[in-house]
Amino acid sequence: MTMGGPKEGGSWSSEWWRRMGASEGTIGSGGGCGMRRGDRHDERNVALRRGWGVDPRLKVYPSGRFIHAVVVSTDTHRPGLLTRDSRSLTMPSAYIYARTPGDSPPPQSCWIAHCSWTWTSSRRSINRPIEPAARGMVVARPALAMAAVLLLCAGRGAALHLCTDRLFNDTQGRHDDGLPHLTPTEEATWMALLPRRLRGGGGARAEFDWLALYRSLTRGGGAEGGSGRPPGPGELLSPAPLHDVRLDAGSPSPSSMYWRAQQTNLEYLLYLDPDRLTWTFRRQAGLPTVVDPYGGWEAPGGQLCGHFAGHYLSASAHMWASTRNRTLRERMARVVDVLHGCQKKMGTGYLGAYPDTMFDAYEQLDEAWSPYYTTHKIMQGLLDQYTLAGNRKGLDVLVWMADYFGNRVKNLIQNYTIQRHWEAMNEETGGFNDVMYQLYTITKDQKHLTMAHLFDKPCFLGPLGLRKDDISGLHVNSHLPVLVGAQKRYEVIGDNLYKDISMYLFDVVNSSHTFATGGTSTMERWHDPKRLVDEIKISSNEETCATYNLLKVSRNLFRWTKEAKYADHYERLLINGIMGNQRGTQPGVMLYFLPMGPGRSKSVSGQPPSGLPPMNPGGWGGPNDTFWCCYGTGIESFSKLGDSIYFVEEGKTPGLYIIQYIPSIFQWKSAGLTVKQQAKTLFSTDTYFEVSLTISAKGDAQLAKVSVRIPSWTSIDDATATLNDQKLNLTATGSSSNGSFLTVTKHWDEDTLTLKFPITLRTEAIKDDRPEYASIQAVLFGPHLLAGLTHGNLPVTDSNHSNDGLTPGIWEVNATNASSVAGWVTPLASGSLNLQLVTLTQSTGGRTLVLSVSIADGRLAMQEQPAAGTDACVHATFRVYGPAVASGGGMEGPNVTIEPFDRPGMAVTNALAVGRPGGGRDTLFNAVPGLDGAPGSVSLELGTRPGCFVTAPAAASGGANDTRVGVRCRGDGDDEAASFARAAPLRRYHPLSFAARGAERGFLLEPLRSLQDEFYTVYFSLVSG
Repeated sequence: MTMGGPKEGGSWSSEWWRRMGASEGTIGSGGGCGMRRGDRHDERNVALRRGWGVDPRLKVYPSGRFIHAVVVSTDTHRPGLLTRDSRSLTMPSAYIYARTPGDSPPPQSCWIAHCSWTWTSSRRSINRPIEPAARGMVVARPALAMAAVLLLCAGRGAALHLCTDRLFNDTQGRHDDGLPHLTPTEEATWMALLPRRLRGGGGARAEFDWLALYRSLTRGGGAEGGSGRPPGPGELLSPAPLHDVRLDAGSPSPSSMYWRAQQTNLEYLLYLDPDRLTWTFRRQAGLPTVVDPYGGWEAPGGQLCGHFAGHYLSASAHMWASTRNRTLRERMARVVDVLHGCQKKMGTGYLGAYPDTMFDAYEQLDEAWSPYYTTHKIMQGLLDQYTLAGNRKGLDVLVWMADYFGNRVKNLIQNYTIQRHWEAMNEETGGFNDVMYQLYTITKDQKHLTMAHLFDKPCFLGPLGLRKDDISGLHVNSHLPVLVGAQKRYEVIGDNLYKDISMYLFDVVNSSHTFATGGTSTMERWHDPKRLVDEIKISSNEETCATYNLLKVSRNLFRWTKEAKYADHYERLLINGIMGNQRGTQPGVMLYFLPMGPGRSKSVSGQPPSGLPPMNPGGWGGPNDTFWCCYGTGIESFSKLGDSIYFVEEGKTPGLYIIQYIPSIFQWKSAGLTVKQQAKTLFSTDTYFEVSLTISAKGDAQLAKVSVRIPSWTSIDDATATLNDQKLNLTATGSSSNGSFLTVTKHWDEDTLTLKFPITLRTEAIKDDRPEYASIQAVLFGPHLLAGLTHGNLPVTDSNHSNDGLTPGIWEVNATNASSVAGWVTPLASGSLNLQLVTLTQSTGGRTLVLSVSIADGRLAMQEQPAAGTDACVHATFRVYGPAVASGGGMEGPNVTIEPFDRPGMAVTNALAVGRPGGGRDTLFNAVPGLDGAPGSVSLELGTRPGCFVTAPAAASGGANDTRVGVRCRGDGDDEAASFARAAPLRRYHPLSFAARGAERGFLLEPLRSLQDEFYTVYFSLVSG
């Protein structure tokens, strides 16, 4: 979700799409099924709309040079012929197969065509277009394919709907055949498709029958309407309750990155003021306000105000379950109390931070694009307060809200037909279907199930049910929450189609649209598959809301299938796509976008292509005036870091799956066991990653089955496992390429299972199948994505970001004669090397300046003392080493080399620039006691000019503007100018630090998650020579 920036009507302008390299015909796409507001921004857009009938016996309807016609045969062995300009094709290239009662089983594949239907009703015939499907795509599961056809065309959540699916700019030449703007049919016709009891007549309305509506949506299904049965006990894994998991528990000094992230988030949640969070709700209800409201997206009057309060309720409920912090419990209960009072004061069941007229505008297809998105956050927060914190008042408020919005949807359908509902929800509705399915599991109220299904967005889920990859151009975080809701439908009623849809979309995204982090989206959308080089040319990559929801998708798929590949994806995305979204340990400072291109920085993420106005949001947010959507999902992510470590399997023998290596304790109450997980700190010089599990019983030894993930990034052949120092025969299910599990079944009591996984460097190609980009690779160490410290935004050669806009040198590494990554990437012993780091300063007149490498020209300069975590800290830190330098620290000695921190293998030259050591004295200095005689100071004598020293006269004299560093010989100037104080280094090597041999310079590689404001490069171009 994006507010502000260079958009018109809330959607990206066509100029944005051109500048980021969108291919012809994709400009503005996604504005239909994805975002209704897209209809309003591009000049002369042509909307290609879909409508569906209910009778599968279709007639031929030729329409121009495209194949727009299909016959659906009732003969199982003779598919209907396609026509093109009234000519029969010798071999039908595609068909939709449909069965009527009494037919024999369908063929083993179904092919979907670019076609139109003629649907004959008792009133009239209606010709409706169907968006092209992937020609030649085989649907391998016919039963699910038929269910998907019904979903897409006649029922299963898409019955009777009209859905704008694609926007094409007619200037792009895609419609030179004169395809008209296809408009909806008469609303009366759609109304006729509703059960009679749901329609109004000339007199009083009949009672709205939610069950009848649900049955019509599900083609006459029962009260639940699933194509199967809900998964039974033991069929789905259950996540360990957060109440029973504690991060770093039992450690005398908790220090894991997960515990630090959770603690930073807890501090932010405790910092937030419940009265300020609820200010807009109180004002809307006419209740007095005693404080000032928050700013940013929570500022009064915005379409999203109130959304963060919902996120806060979810995050605080999860955090309370994770920590049992009493102060937090009191504060979150205070928010629920205020919301309850606001709802009671208004008296209708409505609860919001803006007038309910926003929903009137939404239903009229006006410029209201997010009311259900915001409402979903509030409702989910209330539900979490009930399920995790036991606050019954939260459930009461939620149920009344559900009644209110149920009445709104009922009235919309009765007054404008269900078609209007489908069309109106072509906006961000969040996971409204998800929260309603969850509510149904509690209330068992039919209208809650029906409401959930009404928000199963059919124009998005339908093509996926047909295994049609049609996601390019769609707004990612408008649709992933819908998919999460669809996953909940499978769990609640056992509708296998929605399971198939989830698995298919995951495969599509993971194979063609994900970065090396495991995350997805650029400018918040999916683009052309396997064209990620075009996407890394701008910095609006990987919206963290999308990351949050994609984690939910992979987590659910693992729970359903127990397949390690989904756990592997979860691990990669959590480590690389979530853990680096806080700025160190600063509470309330988080990211919106995570840039993936060369020479980027988190601090300036979200920047547009050259020549376009800046985008908002971007960079790091703040604790009081931001409250982006990604702040809401951010505080939720860091409140539930313990929810995906352990998964319980019900059965005669209790089972436990351990899929994440996070120091923690799990009280496995159902098995009477306690599981303590510890992981050794990993260093770049390590060849194994070691994790140990201590499992103890509270009383007698307990029988249980424990399965530990063996990740895909390791080698099963070289991995080892010991149980109480006895080596196990490590036979794992599955293959090493997909990951697997080691399973041990025994009576557990004070047992220790230790696993050692080989961990190595490897490269991974960017998802771009054009041959000219085959050399572009990311570097990973186990699951950790490494980024090279670099500086300078990506230059481009033209306004369209053409393919030759990736400037050599910024991201090239020399892989000549290297048979493996280890040939051009070497680990750094951070412990000993950190002792060689230093920052040199001069102070005068209350100012402290630091010696730095200027990013402007690569020469030495004096700069103001930088703030911690900034890119300037990198350039003001040097490694000083030499034959006589003390190994335990210090820097004095002859013939020392001064290496810039971020350029391993490079050195400061006597010309006060940076170059490669050539074996002569040009890159050597004599570090001697400071000429000024001050304790601890040092002077740097040039190796090629004895008696001449590096000086900073302007700094020593207090000059404000002149930061030049020069050379003066003894007796020519002020000794103070040639003396520097030795300070603690402003930057240190991360434990996972590596040096890469670049084509023009060396690169310091560190985990992407560890970086704050530094400029970096994720993908490198491997070159020879």
